[in-house]
Amino acid sequence: MVPDDEGGGLMRADLLTDAVEGLDEALAAVDGFDEALVDGLLRPQPAQAAGLAGLADAVAGSPLAGRVAEAAGKTAAGAAGEDHFVALAAARTALLGSVHDALLARIDEAVGRPGAQESGPAPAGDDRAVNLLIAARGWLCDLARAGWRGIDHELVAGAAPVVSAMLPEPGLRRTAALLDGFAAELAASCPGATLERVPVRRWADLWARAVLLTLPGAASAPAVTGATGRLLPLGVDVQEHATAVQAQVHGVFEPADGGVPRLVRASVSVPKPDSVVGAGLWQLLRPHMSLLAAVSEGRAVELDAMPVTGEGDLVWDDERARTGEPADVFATARVALPSAVAAPVAPLDRHPVRIAVPVLLEGYGVEEGEEGTVLEVAGVRLAVDVDRVPAAGPLTPEAVTSSGACVGLLRWDAGRFLLQPLAVERTVRKKGVAVHAGAWAGGTTDKAGVRAEKAATDAVAVLRERAGRLLRK
Repeated sequence: MVPDDEGGGLMRADLLTDAVEGLDEALAAVDGFDEALVDGLLRPQPAQAAGLAGLADAVAGSPLAGRVAEAAGKTAAGAAGEDHFVALAAARTALLGSVHDALLARIDEAVGRPGAQESGPAPAGDDRAVNLLIAARGWLCDLARAGWRGIDHELVAGAAPVVSAMLPEPGLRRTAALLDGFAAELAASCPGATLERVPVRRWADLWARAVLLTLPGAASAPAVTGATGRLLPLGVDVQEHATAVQAQVHGVFEPADGGVPRLVRASVSVPKPDSVVGAGLWQLLRPHMSLLAAVSEGRAVELDAMPVTGEGDLVWDDERARTGEPADVFATARVALPSAVAAPVAPLDRHPVRIAVPVLLEGYGVEEGEEGTVLEVAGVRLAVDVDRVPAAGPLTPEAVTSSGACVGLLRWDAGRFLLQPLAVERTVRKKGVAVHAGAWAGGTTDKAGVRAEKAATDAVAVLRERAGRLLRK
């Protein structure tokens, strides 16, 4: 909860555990279709036909009804064409979008914050490379016919020439990156017939998104405007992969003209060797975004016509940013966060997995048990997603369990809301101390952080020396 006397209102935590009407039915329809993809849609069996029919029934009251009903019937008969697969992908995406919207509406009601405004019309697309989009769609339809159990190296390799042709086209790189990563996952799992476990939801997500991105205009860059004012950071979400890392800063933007404060994000992604982990990640990220230093120092950032998309993503340019006055994260969360308006979400991005809403919790109890770390907020149990707490900072699960206030991201996974901590307040020797996940982003004197940075420096130096040796040969 956020106490009224500290600038917020009472959080209706009970709403986070109440059932959302229609949610289970929508997810069941998605699951039925996803299972149909496992064995392929070339010659669907009765169980697969039932999954297709369930998807059509779930959108029967929508403008998609006619096209999806036809697509489900044709697919069940083994006579589906590309347009039918596109209709099925659209229906699945629309259902997950409705789940996303219902969950966000529930969060807005629980925290008492203004909801996002409707997004405007999408920018016009570029049809010059339509032949490449058709080729990509053809490969994706072949995947659907074969199913995840039917993939082999020859089928998966069909994506390579399409991706190679797309990459030189700036407007197609988003689609190309998705296809390339999807094909790499599938290749690592070939042959599909030998898989012990199929990532059903994940591969269906990637397939449906890729299919819709092959429609002309679907992958168009969002509209960009200039943002002038003050950015108050709330915290950093670090997402790490074996070969890449991303730092995403969440914050409140206060326009210089006195307009309504807005929730925004700023992200930086870089490739990395798998030997660089923990605090060493910041060495790779820092040169690309000065905002990380401001986060580490607990300061605001003054923006001058910084490009920002309609979805609230800052297109970071260090030339348009200047470090400002000290800005305490918890003061920002108590004063500015309650009135900050979220940006609208693009239609193709409306998916439950993308939900990450900044919230402030105070006055909670902490429990440790078989379910992991749980915060008891106003009599409601809210699980803490400790797996998302990065090793690249001083914030630890132990710090969370001894805290009295937490700024975090409210997420939804596996049928329940979870809290990803970004910063906590705890009492150490009768004194309040804040611990931030991004505290080492701009450098640190912390002993553990210094050791990790040195190890990363040594690892990078060795890799560079080896790379130089190979190039000389």
